[in-house]
Amino acid sequence: MLRKTGKQTMRTTGRQIPSATVLALVLSVVSTQADASELSAGISLGWIQAGTATRLAVSPHAGISWRITSNILFHVHDLFSVVPPIRIGGAGVYNSTAAALGYGWDHGDFSAGPSIAIYFMPACGSALCGRVAGMAAGAHAQTSAYVAGPLGVSVSANVDWVGGSSLVLPGYVSVLVVAGPVLRWSVK
Repeated sequence: MLRKTGKQTMRTTGRQIPSATVLALVLSVVSTQADASELSAGISLGWIQAGTATRLAVSPHAGISWRITSNILFHVHDLFSVVPPIRIGGAGVYNSTAAALGYGWDHGDFSAGPSIAIYFMPACGSALCGRVAGMAAGAHAQTSAYVAGPLGVSVSANVDWVGGSSLVLPGYVSVLVVAGPVLRWSVK
């Protein structure tokens, strides 16, 4: 789109990014008020269920958290799940990003909040199997217990609405539960 402003011509793409602006504002407010931040990363195994079929999920994950007070934290977490092609229907991916509030202590933390997922995976409904793809809003919860310094165990759960007008999954939710080792690093 071309827009004339006085004697100059300006090209605009028509894209707006208000959500990115809001996220940047939230992160800047949180990071200026936070005492310290922690980075965490790991890989987990578990299952994902969308429709009637349960499938294996291999999930590398990473997160960053800021301590607002000594125990209250703001957590941003990304969980990238791969559905291996060990069943009919092939492989799939399911990526979930969450912004959560939580409670942390010396040897662990718990957080919960809204999430958004992008998925492309095989799934089965009551009468039909096929591939589903799209974006889904949902909820995320995670807890981590650190048993040997920075090494710990993490359990994550996501519940997202998938399907919509899909003939494969009309109006179903997906449930993802994974657990595995996690490492954390403190940044002061």
